[in-house]
Formats: sequence, C-alpha cells, structure tokens
Amino acid sequence: MEKVINCFKRNPEAVARLICFPWAGGGSLHYARWGNLLSSVEVFAVKLPGRESRTKEPFSQNMQQIVDEVIDVLLPLLKEKPFALFGHSFGSYTSFAVADALKKLHNLQPVHIFLSGASAPYSEIRIKAPKRSDLSDDDFLKWLTSIGGTPPELLGNPEVMERFLPVLKADLHVVENYRCNKPDHPFLSCPVTCFDGKDDVPHDLQAWKDITSGDFTIRMLDGAHFYLKESGNEKHILEYITNHLETLDMDYF
Repeated sequence: MEKVINCFKRNPEAVARLICFPWAGGGSLHYARWGNLLSSVEVFAVKLPGRESRTKEPFSQNMQQIVDEVIDVLLPLLKEKPFALFGHSFGSYTSFAVADALKKLHNLQPVHIFLSGASAPYSEIRIKAPKRSDLSDDDFLKWLTSIGGTPPELLGNPEVMERFLPVLKADLHVVENYRCNKPDHPFLSCPVTCFDGKDDVPHDLQAWKDITSGDFTIRMLDGAHFYLKESGNEKHILEYITNHLETLDMDYF
C-alpha cells in the first residue's frame, strides 16, 4: 500500500478514512500532513506514478489506470470502515472516477465526497475548456503563472521546471482526455460538497448535483485556483470535513 498511499498517521480509532487525490502535477505531502491535524479521521493521500517515491515509474496514460490501481490497493480497507473522498481540480475528476467505479463494480460508496476547484466532468464548461497539455513550454508557463498557486521561485528555476512540467502535463493529458456522460440518474446517495475559490475562473459546480440524490452544498472561499493552500481556508475545509465525518449517517455506508 505504501507505494500508492501516503499516510503520516495510522489511526485505528478513526471514525472514517479520508482518501485525498492530488491536483495536476501534485504529490501527496500536502494532504498527508492533514493526518497530523485531524484526530478523528485517518488520512490516506494518493501518490501517483512519476513523482515522489515513484519518480522512475511511467506516468499514467489514462484515468482508468489510476482508478484500477487505487481501487486494487484500497478495496479491502474501504470495506472496513466508512470512507470519504477529497480532490482538488484534477483530483476532483479522479475522486469522481473512483467513486463511479466503486459503486458500479463493488456496490460501495463513500459517506461524503468533497470536490474542489473543478466543473463536473460532463458539463459544457469543462468539455469546451481549451487543452493545455499540448502547449509549448513557454506558453504553458505563462498559463501556469496566470492561475497562481505555484511559488515564483519554482517558476523561475529552470531545473525545477524541467522536472515539474512533464508531471503536470501528463496529469493534464489524462484529465483532458477523460470523458464521461451525464448520469441519467444519481448513482450515489451520499452528501456532496463543492468548494471553490471566489477569484478562480468560473466552474460549473451546480452540475455535480447530478451524481447524488443526497445533500448537495457549494461553499465559496476567498482566493484563486489554489485557495485551499491558504491557512485560513485550509482550516475552514478541515473543520468542515471533521464536523461532517464525526456526525455520520451510517445509512450511507
């Protein structure tokens, strides 16, 4: 499991597990440290191929590869106790794809899905979004600078960018080629919460409501695309997650 999951703090007494999926180009450390901050929730942060301890592995070529690997590793644990999913941007799509596969193949569903910074995968905004993974490095860097969230010292370091850009482009290639149809009927009954930055580009958050018959909530926080890196917003998100997972309705599990 250690190859795919980063867990800073195992917590057998946790009321639930939170499975966190990285944003494009991201690693597991940002989420893994949440495990040290949450006393009642055990945090599993997903490590994708091509980064961190998996730098020598080839990047995932499509969403199905990511879904298959995550489910193969986590399925026994997901049957043990309630679990929730969290994903930001690219991570929202991997969260959705994993939830879809778990329900269809194993009749399992999370007790809550927390999605951030992304339109629903079948929404018009998302389908018509320009592809970034095919841009030249120069144009890609200009776009990356425009959305914020990447420290300027990294953007200005050619050696770091040489390692970082292929990872980011590989993840964007996966999400830009991921296609799914709008559900005819909600396939989940658990609550879904969407977070987003008020200053980010507009996302079709409302379209995520189509995946569940349960409660649906949108929460807008100050900041742009990487609003969740700001300490005040992170504190709000973690308190929100904790409050909802500590008061689970076990009918969802």
